[in-house]
Amino acid sequence: MTGQYPTTKAGGARSRLFYYNAGFLRQKRLRRILSLAGYDLRLGKPTADDLVAVWGNADTAHRGHAVAEAHGCELLRVEDAFLRSIHPGRAGEPPLGLLLDRSGLHFDPATPSDLEQLLASHPLDDSALMRRARRAIARLQDAHLSKYNAYSPQAPVPDPGYVLVIDQARGDASVRASTPFEGTDHARFQEMLYCAQDEHPGARIIIKSHPEDRAGHRPGYYSAADAQGRVEILDAPVSPWALLEGAIAVYTVSSQMGFEAILCGHRPRIFGQPFYAGWGLSEDEFPITRRQRRLTRAQLFAAAMILYPTWYSPHHDRLCELEEVIDALEAETRAWQQDRVGWIASGMRLWKRRPLQTFFGRYRRLRFSNSAKTAKASGRNWMIWAGRTSTGQSPGAHRVEDGFLRSRGLGADLIPPLSLVVDRQGIYYDPHQPSDLEDLIAARATLTPEQQQRAEALTQRLVQDSLSKYNLGGTVPDLPKGHRVLVVGQVADDASVRLGCEKIATNADLLVAARAANPDAVLIYKPHPDVEAGLRSGSIAAEQLADVVVPDSDPMALLDMVHEVWTMTSLMGFEALLRGVKVTTVGAPFYAGWGLTTDLGAVPVARRRARPSLMGLVHATLIDYPRYVDPISGLPCQVELVVERLAKGEIPEPSAANRTLAKLQGLLATYAHLWR
Repeated sequence: MTGQYPTTKAGGARSRLFYYNAGFLRQKRLRRILSLAGYDLRLGKPTADDLVAVWGNADTAHRGHAVAEAHGCELLRVEDAFLRSIHPGRAGEPPLGLLLDRSGLHFDPATPSDLEQLLASHPLDDSALMRRARRAIARLQDAHLSKYNAYSPQAPVPDPGYVLVIDQARGDASVRASTPFEGTDHARFQEMLYCAQDEHPGARIIIKSHPEDRAGHRPGYYSAADAQGRVEILDAPVSPWALLEGAIAVYTVSSQMGFEAILCGHRPRIFGQPFYAGWGLSEDEFPITRRQRRLTRAQLFAAAMILYPTWYSPHHDRLCELEEVIDALEAETRAWQQDRVGWIASGMRLWKRRPLQTFFGRYRRLRFSNSAKTAKASGRNWMIWAGRTSTGQSPGAHRVEDGFLRSRGLGADLIPPLSLVVDRQGIYYDPHQPSDLEDLIAARATLTPEQQQRAEALTQRLVQDSLSKYNLGGTVPDLPKGHRVLVVGQVADDASVRLGCEKIATNADLLVAARAANPDAVLIYKPHPDVEAGLRSGSIAAEQLADVVVPDSDPMALLDMVHEVWTMTSLMGFEALLRGVKVTTVGAPFYAGWGLTTDLGAVPVARRRARPSLMGLVHATLIDYPRYVDPISGLPCQVELVVERLAKGEIPEPSAANRTLAKLQGLLATYAHLWR
């Protein structure tokens, strides 16, 4: 990769870093990132060969400056990176990266910082670096990620056509640095508001308040007194990217939103001297004469977001590249948005409660109740395990079900999942009603180049590492030559079969239909793993109908050896599509009806009119729809990390209690007929 992790000295030798701010002592993540970057934090008196850490331009920074001057030490200025967390740092959330600068502060134009020197002198002409920058910009816009991310997707954005004026927290260090004379910062903001009105007569003026003002931590420079006539204050927690998209002009002093405005294609009017001013991408009220270079948006981004920061992966506990941070923050933001009001769960078996707590109880502990009245009165979101009820029985409830990359081992063995899906409308395997997945698939009929590339890379990795829902492995016997048709068995009472199949709804009938359509083919029957293990019903005498029965075999290896797949509703049909195998469905699985399969069942064609590509189907099904949790860190994550964990075998073994419960469940299933 183009970006390199920082080292403190030639050859990567470690440096002693002395500090005089309690934050360096209290904040575990801060200490960890500095340690990984090669700094050993110390208290006491430094020597001239040591470094002194100061936090930006904080009130305590003068201590470090005084010590460094007294002992002839170099300063290391530390700040949060430009992608940080859900809430501002005072909420106690750890950062995902730091800005470590030996020259100055990126927001203070008095002295050129390391970032300014990168922008001024680095070639920034590496084609791979520029491609990374453009892809990352698109990812941030698509995921609506910013430095802080406590916004609500449901918060309404004003109708397009407004002028956006960006407020900041009063006393912010970047404001003070951009307005160095005492008492001028408030006047600067008033001047900016006046200019916005004067330069856009008749236009609606929206003042966007700062998140810390909305949270009551620090007031901004604007108040209700400024909201006169066509000027209004917006303090709703909206996505900054959505707000920038509807603006016709952007005004800022030094907010990071000015940087994001440039990335959105705006040419913001700047009344301060932030790091992104002076490179030919903005209208600068107070130009910095030494900044004469003209940069593209990708070059500005590459320096500020790829080369300059020290990024940290909470999943791997290591320094990382920007792309891993985007993955982590996107997953974290999605979890917070869905979970911030809390959940109450119904219809959950006891063994599922701990995994559900891991998925959905990160911000407010998940509560369990089988009372619909209690759930509706709780003020929380309500979830029900999809197989336990129908939508009509529990209006307003979200349906929860295992995802499509579930585990290494069977759910019936009580192995906890790595992914779950939450559906507000229905559930993906029930074609009688709309589902969130249907909407997502239809929306992905058009992909951006970045989305296409991501889906292709994911598909390639799944095929390369032979990954599937359960990842059971197994051997595959030698198969007869000829046109091989794989017939996929399912659990007899599987919900997708009950709800998605009409004329053909049993494994035996599926085999008969496959034989009738392929009289000369080699018919290969693969029983469902839960049926093979004796945990679920659905066993048939397949030897009388198929040429070959392949129990305990690796399903992904089978897909590499066959020419066609016949299925009722099995996920193996989707997995076959990923491998370029022709698929015929006799039911109505989620992947049928989009023009990618031969469909003999009653597919809801009226709703499935979109024609996504296979990569569009992949993006919706594996990237957009499920929630994933890293089995090592326990943090929300993206699908790519789960794929990595599965491929490397980095999945913790289930507990002894789970194994015992699984055995009991199997015995109960085996002898259930004795109690009927």
